[in-house]
Amino acid sequence: MRLRDALDRAARRLRRAGIPDPWMEARLLLEAASGLSAVAQIGAPERELDEATVAAFEALVARRTAREPLAYLLGEKEFHGLLFAVSPEVLIPRPESELLVEMVRERLPDPAAPLRILDIGTGSGCLLVTLLTLFPAAFGVGTDLSLAALHLARGNAARHGVGERAGWVCCRWAEALAGPFAVVVANPPYIATGELAVLQPEVRDFEPRLALDAGPEGLDAYRALAREIPPLLAEGGIAVLELGRGQGGAVAGLMREAGLEVVEIRPDLAGIGRAILLTGRAQATRS
Repeated sequence: MRLRDALDRAARRLRRAGIPDPWMEARLLLEAASGLSAVAQIGAPERELDEATVAAFEALVARRTAREPLAYLLGEKEFHGLLFAVSPEVLIPRPESELLVEMVRERLPDPAAPLRILDIGTGSGCLLVTLLTLFPAAFGVGTDLSLAALHLARGNAARHGVGERAGWVCCRWAEALAGPFAVVVANPPYIATGELAVLQPEVRDFEPRLALDAGPEGLDAYRALAREIPPLLAEGGIAVLELGRGQGGAVAGLMREAGLEVVEIRPDLAGIGRAILLTGRAQATRS
């Protein structure tokens, strides 16, 4: 089959399945199946694909039409300019989570600072690994309940040259750790149980429920973090947590009750309050 015909057929199938950018995804899936980059595909539309390549490509397209996430099919996802290996054992990194990294950098502008960083519920390790690349004198610990997630995170740390400055602990939240940490970050589960059914099928049917389901109100994880963060935070340290839509006020209340100061609730590009910055020291509140 000619490359052009294979792409055309795949794009039509993806479009019928409701995939927003079927041609782009078709090219990415063909690259995964054949090793041919998008540039190579564009430059040789009449190229004949062998039967094995066509079969592998069509198998990937079938999985994508079933709404399996593209990142899982490709095995990686970009985050803050770095590529991270991903699998169904971890939440797919999202651009909104990059806001947490930027808030840490703004608050702690010295890249040479010898920070101790904690990433609670690390998943793919994207937050911790990115911060360790930005702070080359820092050491970090990532926790997760999933051993498979920790194995993946460890591989991502090695991939980006920070493996010797990262430790990994299998535990619930941060119950096995002692502080102090200068930086605590977390992208916790924040979807209310009753809202899971209406999520996009890519999320609802394929991403790990452990990383999504946050109980009846979507606040179970924040209640746990409110208990665990204060004794772990160094004097002058900061915690930055990702938020779900409309959760800023409730989470801020939980954190204040736990003795933390809410410094800022920052919106993402869509105007949704997406990240909350906390400290153990009294600071001017801008929330």
